[in-house]
Amino acid sequence: MVPDVSTGSDSRGLIAYLFGPGRRDEHTNPHIVAAWDMAGAPDPGRDPAATYTQLAKRLDHHVDLRTRELGGKKPPQHVSHCPVRTAPGDRYLTDTEWAEVARRVVHATGIAPEGDERACRWIAVRHADDHIHIMATTVRVDGRRPRTHQDGRRAQAECRRIEAVFGLRRLKSGDLTAPRTPTGAERAKAERQGQSVTARQWLRERAYAVAAAVYTEADYFTVLQSLGIKVKTRLGPESGDVIGYSLAAPGDTNSAGEPIWYGGSKLAPDLSINRLRERLPDQEKADRPRFASDPAEPWRHSITAIQTAHTALDSDDDAGAQAHLAAFGDALYNFSSATTGPRRAELRAAAMAFNRAPGSATRADHQAATALRKAAKELAYASNAPGGFAIALLFATVHLARAAATWHEQRGFQQQAAAAEETVRHLQVAYQQAATPILADLNRRAPRAATARRFEQDVRAALPDYADRILADPTWTALTTTLAKAETAGHNPRRLLAEVGTQRELGSAEHPAEILNWRITTQPNRRTQAARNRSTISGTSSISATSYSSAKPAADRSKPESRSKGR
Repeated sequence: MVPDVSTGSDSRGLIAYLFGPGRRDEHTNPHIVAAWDMAGAPDPGRDPAATYTQLAKRLDHHVDLRTRELGGKKPPQHVSHCPVRTAPGDRYLTDTEWAEVARRVVHATGIAPEGDERACRWIAVRHADDHIHIMATTVRVDGRRPRTHQDGRRAQAECRRIEAVFGLRRLKSGDLTAPRTPTGAERAKAERQGQSVTARQWLRERAYAVAAAVYTEADYFTVLQSLGIKVKTRLGPESGDVIGYSLAAPGDTNSAGEPIWYGGSKLAPDLSINRLRERLPDQEKADRPRFASDPAEPWRHSITAIQTAHTALDSDDDAGAQAHLAAFGDALYNFSSATTGPRRAELRAAAMAFNRAPGSATRADHQAATALRKAAKELAYASNAPGGFAIALLFATVHLARAAATWHEQRGFQQQAAAAEETVRHLQVAYQQAATPILADLNRRAPRAATARRFEQDVRAALPDYADRILADPTWTALTTTLAKAETAGHNPRRLLAEVGTQRELGSAEHPAEILNWRITTQPNRRTQAARNRSTISGTSSISATSYSSAKPAADRSKPESRSKGR
């Protein structure tokens, strides 16, 4: 059951909507199911003589009195509106049950505490099977305003209790850190335009993806504009610095043809200018990406950083863990951008799902996750992943997303835990899409039996505590192929197994051989590395000699080269 508390100032307009046909003729049989006084509340849905104006006047009676007391000034935002909707798949409640829901919600939010005869006036209107709308005027009989501090949180808590009483689906409790959901009008507009998402959602996803990839605040606004998004910044009156910003989607205009603007913090709390600045350094401090000579380097950095992030989640430093979760969200966006093929859609869905997982009441210490954030940004500019690096990174992301779900669950962050679990599901699908054919190919190219027996001895010597489980793993045969390739690349199999076996998850993993397989896959080719080092040393010597020669004074350049070598 989902409540959604908001405030406004137009009683008559809201009543017209509640008892009207709806924006798409979806309202059927609108009527009042509960009110501050069922006998005194005109019901335009059931009484032909009752009008919207009559109902508005009855509701606004104490508002009007208060207005006269204030000398003609109406209290600001004096209309409270709270739709309450059951979850998809729930049974339909009766009018009597909805009436009880309404009374419990207005009591919990402070609009009309039970037994308070001087409370605000309110009504609950039902015009569909699965929800009601609670409307109230927030001026009490005694002229005071009700105590509605944190009314949204209190409404959510009461709905959790109502679900238990009515036997409804038990939803997760929120903590007011979620991005704003699109309004009914925004969803209706998207449907009319044939769009699958609203302008608000489209902007939010583009903003998240751009923030994950760029290095500075200036780059953030520049890239958004290059995507056709309109950007409007708000400057401080004295400093002239940017203190806020708003975005407008291409072609999203109001009836007057003007862009519809959404503030960064209104798209999502962590897209506010202050939260962005915590993640993006100043222009002068920006560590721009360098293009590595080894195309595997950005992928290897990301795998290592994601594996290391587990340590932060196991520590007592919640602020540091929160920072790693936020950086992991960036890594997922950049991973999806750097991926081709059918699994890209699953990775994008995982990144979008995980947007909800980092946000919680815990403030992040972003300096603690510098390595992971840097690796994530390198990934945004990386070339296609060589070999099995993309699959190894996928494997690492599955484990970190699962650890994130556990971390949130332990702290009671239920919405975030659910978002992390959804992320795991998308990542697992992407992993299976990528890994299944590769593992099948490794099985087909297994080494001879004598070589496999030698590798078995290496496993028992290097990892005696896990050997039986590794050898019984269905992916053991694939691992023998990977060990053979590593041996050809210059590695000692026994030493390599001992090295990669000391890392995380091996003891609790369902498929330990699979973990070892991807860890070994990402180890550098020692023969290639040695050749590259020799080439680098040779090239450096040549460059140094040339630089020295070119730096000599003109008079010295005519002297024999042997003299310079003798110095």
